Amino acid sequence: MTPAAMAALHAACFTTPRPWSESEIAGLLDSTGCFAVPAPGGFALGRAIAGEAELLTIAVDPGHRREGLGRRLLEAFETRARALGAETAFLEVSAANAAARALYLAGGYEESGRRKGYYQTPEGARIDALVMSRSLGPAAPAAK
Repeated sequence: MTPAAMAALHAACFTTPRPWSESEIAGLLDSTGCFAVPAPGGFALGRAIAGEAELLTIAVDPGHRREGLGRRLLEAFETRARALGAETAFLEVSAANAAARALYLAGGYEESGRRKGYYQTPEGARIDALVMSRSLGPAAPAAK
């Protein structure tokens, strides 16, 4: 999936936080430890560095929601993060995004922090970001 296609899908999925541009996604993909997990109808974008992974975003086409794609993308992100040496995964999610919070809770994530007023809606309202984390277990031996 190209950065342009990822940006278009991200824009179809998010207003808060604001959708990422093609250049922002391309820049992330060019950064150390960053990786994409694409699938028909969605993608996950993550980063794994120094034994930790961060789920940057999951985007699922609104027409493909409630089909288990988000769960599969989350699992694929975790598998890739483990392969890159991560033992713990982190993410942040809007406190107002009930569907995403339910996905992460079902995937074993627990709230480990809160950023008050971190996100801003297009109308100017402030929404907390929940920081969530989970153990991925021992990292896979590093590939040589």
